[in-house]
Amino acid sequence: MERPYVIIVSEVSVDGKLTLYRGASSKELMSLMDEEAYRYLHEIRAKVDGIMVGCETVRTDNPSLTVRYVKGKNPVRIIPCSTANIPLDANVLNTEEAPTIIATTERAPKERLEKIREKGAEIIVAGDELVDFDVLLSELYKRGIKTLMVEGGASINWELVRRGMVDEIRLIHLPVIVGGENVPTLVGGEGFKKLKNLLHLRLRSHFVRGKQLITEWEVINRR
Repeated sequence: MERPYVIIVSEVSVDGKLTLYRGASSKELMSLMDEEAYRYLHEIRAKVDGIMVGCETVRTDNPSLTVRYVKGKNPVRIIPCSTANIPLDANVLNTEEAPTIIATTERAPKERLEKIREKGAEIIVAGDELVDFDVLLSELYKRGIKTLMVEGGASINWELVRRGMVDEIRLIHLPVIVGGENVPTLVGGEGFKKLKNLLHLRLRSHFVRGKQLITEWEVINRR
């Protein structure tokens, strides 16, 4: 299958958490990042064709997903959402800033899709009940999205990891411990459960930007 080159990019605490508690905005933890770390994040945004987050991230964080700390073109924003139930006033539906694709399914209400189209966003129907990422990534590639940055959340990361669709992972490490059994980590889902099924990575680079340690990993096996 032809698909975009996929890079997961995320800030994580030392214990791998994305937020302070389940349902909290990741922006709270991101407030610990200094400007150099933000610049690193936006440098990647400026180089990719598309940027993806899940609809729960849109509802919780209301991100813009645009390039701000460096000069560069805004990537196409892709939001997988099986029922298309993102707020109609979400920043990602401000299509004057950047193009937006909402990836959804046959079960999404038609009137909801029409309201989203009125906002200027494109709709891709990719699946019956849940968004089929095989279909979606193939469609994105056909639309010229050859490189895709994924900024979460944990469920989206798992779907891509378990399907062998991730090529790189880049992490901005925050020097804090969050704790909590149910707090979202970098990758959610049911997990691989068996040693033979694990996704293996190779450390390509590590360096400090501002006060943050950054590690860049290459995926070395495909499931």
